[in-house]
Amino acid sequence: MIVLQSTARAFRVLTRANVRILINDCDSIRLSLGCVLRNRTATHLIQTRDMASESENEAARAQNRLSAEKSPYLLQHASNPVNWYPWCQEAFDKALAEDKMIFLSVGYSTCHWCHVMERESFENEEIGKILNEHYVAIKVDREERPDVDRVYMTFVQATSGGGGWPMSVWMTPDRCPVVGGTYFPPDDRYYGRPGFKSVLLHIAQLWKNKRQEVNDQGNSILEALSRAKIHTQDGEGTPLPGIQAIKTCFNMLDKSYDEELGGFGKEAPKFPQPVNLNFMLRYYANNSSTEEGKRALDQALFTLTCMAKGGIYDHISQGFHRYSTDKFWHVPHFEKMLYDQGQLLSCYSEAYQITKEPRYAEVAKNIIEYVTRDLQSPAGGFYSAEDADSLPSEESTIKKEGAFCVWSQSQVDSLLAEEVQGYPEVTLANVFSHHYGVKPEGNVDPFQDPHDELTSQNVLIERGSLIDTAKKFGLTEELTRTSLNKGRQLLYTARQTRPKPHLDNKMVAAWNGMMISGLSKAGQALGEEMYTQQAERAAEFLKKYMYKSDVLLRTSYCGLDGEVQAGPIDIEGFADDYALVIKALLDLYETNFDTKWLEWAEDLQEKQNTLFWDHEDGAFYNSCQADTSIVLRLKDDQDGAEPCSNSVAASNLLRLSNILQRTDFRDMATQICKVFQQRLTKIPIALPEMTSALFWTSGTSKQIVLVGDPASQDMASLVRCVNSHFLPNKVILMVPTEGDSFLSRRCQFVNSLPQVEGKATAYVCENYTCSLPVTDVDSLHSILDMKSKL
Repeated sequence: MIVLQSTARAFRVLTRANVRILINDCDSIRLSLGCVLRNRTATHLIQTRDMASESENEAARAQNRLSAEKSPYLLQHASNPVNWYPWCQEAFDKALAEDKMIFLSVGYSTCHWCHVMERESFENEEIGKILNEHYVAIKVDREERPDVDRVYMTFVQATSGGGGWPMSVWMTPDRCPVVGGTYFPPDDRYYGRPGFKSVLLHIAQLWKNKRQEVNDQGNSILEALSRAKIHTQDGEGTPLPGIQAIKTCFNMLDKSYDEELGGFGKEAPKFPQPVNLNFMLRYYANNSSTEEGKRALDQALFTLTCMAKGGIYDHISQGFHRYSTDKFWHVPHFEKMLYDQGQLLSCYSEAYQITKEPRYAEVAKNIIEYVTRDLQSPAGGFYSAEDADSLPSEESTIKKEGAFCVWSQSQVDSLLAEEVQGYPEVTLANVFSHHYGVKPEGNVDPFQDPHDELTSQNVLIERGSLIDTAKKFGLTEELTRTSLNKGRQLLYTARQTRPKPHLDNKMVAAWNGMMISGLSKAGQALGEEMYTQQAERAAEFLKKYMYKSDVLLRTSYCGLDGEVQAGPIDIEGFADDYALVIKALLDLYETNFDTKWLEWAEDLQEKQNTLFWDHEDGAFYNSCQADTSIVLRLKDDQDGAEPCSNSVAASNLLRLSNILQRTDFRDMATQICKVFQQRLTKIPIALPEMTSALFWTSGTSKQIVLVGDPASQDMASLVRCVNSHFLPNKVILMVPTEGDSFLSRRCQFVNSLPQVEGKATAYVCENYTCSLPVTDVDSLHSILDMKSKL
């Protein structure tokens, strides 16, 4: 196995020298990436508008092997005239036996350009015949098999400088990549660049006539990638990154901050980037008395506010779309992903915890409403995503992006024709259209609508405020709020009559973990027991359906009757599944104080260590050594749309160390940071989540110990007090005075902390040295306020 960084820059020099072994026209194919990447508009389309819908009635038309799969993405391709295989040994054996190259296509069920390439190429009988004759074709759902995706995306990025989905890779029978790209049009239609059919035929000829050169190229690429290893010196020789890395990360984010529109990055597209928001909130918490700390908070809050007012937020059905295609947070890519909802729920909950401003609580509640209404299975787990595309009407045959979400002026006028009570000259439509920027000609910039799918349509966005709208029509603020609420409800009801987007009902352990964390954070910050109960229900789901023989599973699926189904084979969890589920369990424990979640978190951490830890250099591989189908074993080193496994694991290990007094876990967390020492020191903006873990190692850890009856009212008051403070570098321990206590057995120092006068008692400790006990809320507030300012 080979260990390498996931960033393309680390290998580009190494690989480009080797990839040119083949003749020049093959090099032009490799660089095509859809044949139009050099054109700015096309680049934007391919890289940022990557969504799709399902093929209709896949099961009824199933013809190839993918019909036996459970992945919604693979089932979308089950009726293609391509003899697709899933990622399996049978396909690899066939390639070797028949001496054929492998064509690998990777995507996901809500990927727009995946669907385009399917319609143009994979449903084409002629292209299907070419694929079947010359290649063994393998289709992979990147959300099921992120390990496969990361290996070959690393290759594509390293050799071309870009990447995206669908990902197309040609490789030797032993799975060494040779040529790669993303979307390819079916024919030679763009600037003389070869289309997919031409590429297939050309590479087939190269394999027939220049077999040795192709094999040499594959081996050379693999060898080049193998030289880009992540190493660390021994523990004594590598310094642990500290305060300077934290300051560098802040400075980098501060420099990239968009003061006018919020967000980190001033150009389109605009992504939510919860990992950046998490870091800035924690930078504030650890520097609350400084100007830099206050600036970090202001930037995070302003970004959260702008996103919630923008079109990236669904003002009718709630929840956030994937990202904004413009810099104004206006026209989104309309897909909705579970991992965005879970992470942003944590961000808005923490923003409310800090500020007590109702607008952040309202967004958090709306995210929960959307997810539990539209993305939750009957068994309690959460589905992966909703598509961007849908049919504009029941009579339509062609899906359009955003059709489910957008509105024409005439639709708004018709649905909201009712007059505002007491104002006969003002309709709900007048108020609503002004507040959300609805225009007769539509409010979408044509540049953001390359396929003319949004012509004369409006994406709702709040450019002003409630006060501005009230003044415009001479209304009270309360009446304006009531009118807007009624307008949203009427449009929601109308929207439910539209054809709904495809739902990817695959349930991913890591993404469920993020949602459990979000619900737990909301339960703490908002004091809503039902949010905690939803988190508990989802955790029970994971334990029942996605934990088998002490191993976490990556996915489960929803059957036709809502029952939970396993896939044809169990896909065992990857490092990010373990890390994010462990984090969820720790967050849940600190919300309901049920130690069964803490015990399971420790068990999962031990399993993660066994399966993924690099005993030679430290840190976690993203896949286990037992899977011999993976030619490159990677270590994640980039916090992107999702935090990487090593970043989350570092914080988990530190939290578990503080809860259970396990110095071995702290040593492992320290080693992770040392493995990525150079990255954390020079470009910590690539790892903001891991940089956040440095707050634990750079300061004194805090333990808040609550002793007494967990069910008592006085204990509930102390818990509410703790939850009203934003204290990210702490753990909360509940020690019951009656019965056998897991913490009393595993965390010995709590046994020296008695309950005072039969009352619920709180101790605030640093490195297990504790303050005097307090039994009243005011005293606890005072201590926590003082600790937060130190």
